[in-house]
Amino acid sequence: MGRGPSIEGRKNASDAKRGKIFTKLIREISVAARAGGGDPTSNPRLRSAIEKAYSANMTKDVVERAVKKATGELEGVNYEEIRYEGYAPGGVAVIVDCLTDNKVRTVADVRHAFGKFGGNLGTDGSVAFMFNRLGVLTYAANADEDGITDAAIEAGADDVVVYPEDGAIEVFTSQESFEAVKAAMIAAGHPPGHAEVTYRADNDIAVEGDVAEQVVKLLDWLEDLDDVQNVYSNADLGAGAYA
Repeated sequence: MGRGPSIEGRKNASDAKRGKIFTKLIREISVAARAGGGDPTSNPRLRSAIEKAYSANMTKDVVERAVKKATGELEGVNYEEIRYEGYAPGGVAVIVDCLTDNKVRTVADVRHAFGKFGGNLGTDGSVAFMFNRLGVLTYAANADEDGITDAAIEAGADDVVVYPEDGAIEVFTSQESFEAVKAAMIAAGHPPGHAEVTYRADNDIAVEGDVAEQVVKLLDWLEDLDDVQNVYSNADLGAGAYA
């Protein structure tokens, strides 16, 4: 009978995953602070990045050091924002947003991932037109549906969707009104479990079986790259994709 990984092995794997998350969060803080200044009260992107960092249990000292490096108070690394677009198996559209200090390394890693799992890297704009930028506030299945809906309408949200399969609720906003709607929902006593400005596809593409498994492997591989901040796709994955 085989043995699973040791306690030390599991801890090391957990620490490595936590380290990757911190790497991505610090890069996002750095770019946000450099672009819009180090004051989160006047820099929504930085404020959102800092909130994510604290949610991931990053210490205040680490956050403040990242901001100071970005604003020149401490010596730091300059990161560049790059977007790659391509197709996964089954014609699934994929957007890969990166923050990198080495474009040659990043494009090689991203191209390798697409090729490894049967996809292909496309040109700029080849799939981005299929996606919309919007704010999403997410609530768990046991949330107050009527209260959330009424508060969202009052706050000026664009739409509220209740998913019948699990009862989860999502409130959608424009990118511009996201911060205001989020603040209004919190003030109304309905803080979201998760809130972010993200990309959602106009139409999803259903994939199943082996194709779905390949799509999942590609998306997971991309998300695991240090230089990759976010991965978006229009995949509607079948139930066996994560088997």
